[in-house]
Amino acid sequence: MLFTRTGEIVQKLQAARQSLQLPSMLAKLDHFDLIILDDLSYVRKDQAETSVLFELIAERYERRSLLITANAAFSGWNDVFPDPSMTVAAIDRLVHHSTIFELNVESYRRRSADDNKRARRRQLPHPESEGATTMPS
Repeated sequence: MLFTRTGEIVQKLQAARQSLQLPSMLAKLDHFDLIILDDLSYVRKDQAETSVLFELIAERYERRSLLITANAAFSGWNDVFPDPSMTVAAIDRLVHHSTIFELNVESYRRRSADDNKRARRRQLPHPESEGATTMPS
């Protein structure tokens, strides 16, 4: 199993393509039964970069497993793949024989940040309760 941020693997695949090593890198990635691509919706790259992501998806289609996390619904993937036909082809390969888990829940990172913010506020001294003096009347 390989867990990686999508942006990170896209950069590595693009570098492999530029050095004419993309087939070799895809073959190395084929050794993983499962590749988890985290934060796909944050990849907003040009055609050359997203085409290597598409090649990874196409290479693994019906042969190896991909697990993808994304903060955008499929309808927002046109922002990821600049070519609409590539978007449709990628989604088509991903959803065929797949199980989709859609989680409509609050972000645990946001919840944690809000909890930490509230905790810090409780720890701050209130000016009216600590050392505040009033003017005599």
